[in-house]
Amino acid sequence: MQALYLEIKNLIISTLNLDELTEQDIDTDAALFGEGLGLDSIDALELGLAVKNQYGVVLSAESEEMR
Repeated sequence: MQALYLEIKNLIISTLNLDELTEQDIDTDAALFGEGLGLDSIDALELGLAVKNQYGVVLSAESEEMR
């Protein structure tokens, strides 16, 4: 599971051009939006597309569970 966490953290860093961060800078349990990394809605769209392309998982903005 640790390898998957590192892979996803690297995906976040590369997708959002957060080159000033390393995997260790991202707390696995911290929120991505608001508190935590402080990402915004545009970042969410970019991450959703990256997850879809990398893993084939489609994230729906219409889903209450996803929000």
